[in-house]
Amino acid sequence: MTSHNHPFVPYRPERLPADEMIRRGEEFYAHVDRRRSVRSFSPDPVPRECIDLAVLAANTAPSGAHQQPWKFVVIGDPAVKRRIREAAEIEERQNYEGGRLTPEWRTALAPLETTSDKGYLEVAPWLVVCFAEKYGTREDGSRVKHYYVNESVGIACGLFITALHTMGLSTLTHTPNPMAFLGTICERPANERAYILFPVGYPAPDAEVPDLTRKPLSRVLG
Repeated sequence: MTSHNHPFVPYRPERLPADEMIRRGEEFYAHVDRRRSVRSFSPDPVPRECIDLAVLAANTAPSGAHQQPWKFVVIGDPAVKRRIREAAEIEERQNYEGGRLTPEWRTALAPLETTSDKGYLEVAPWLVVCFAEKYGTREDGSRVKHYYVNESVGIACGLFITALHTMGLSTLTHTPNPMAFLGTICERPANERAYILFPVGYPAPDAEVPDLTRKPLSRVLG
């Protein structure tokens, strides 16, 4: 038996037969393969408990030194959503109409037909902003170094998206750049920086998404 200086607990996950592993893997792949990013939302209400459950799922993500360097801020107030939309569109107009997007970037975005109009930020019943903690703080105000922050928060956001999809909800990984306005509007401390803005809700009844295909396995296996 290994000796530890810190508490450890047994870990004995179920070991499945090969055919059951494959069946579950196929079912999960088929489930997540149906997920699409949505830019057209229904205003129909979504229980707050669904958002909390998705955040709990995100919070199971592995993180550098188990420091869990993320904060999820949930916004349902229409006035705050409007402020976020207005601020996001200021930055996006600089991208689309102000020349910040390079020609190559515009070409890459063309199949998505995106614009600087972010009206869905007001229509979706919830906005969830994931903030990355650049460092932690102790009770005395001193700093705690965090490790692998981007990697850790990225994994947590992936689980958040998957949890929403599993509950029949849709979202979009919206990253208006720069995003400092989100910290100001959400009144976040200096050690946090906005990572992704997620509008969350049901797709609009007439929602459409680009007819895209994903790379086959042969192109994503090295």
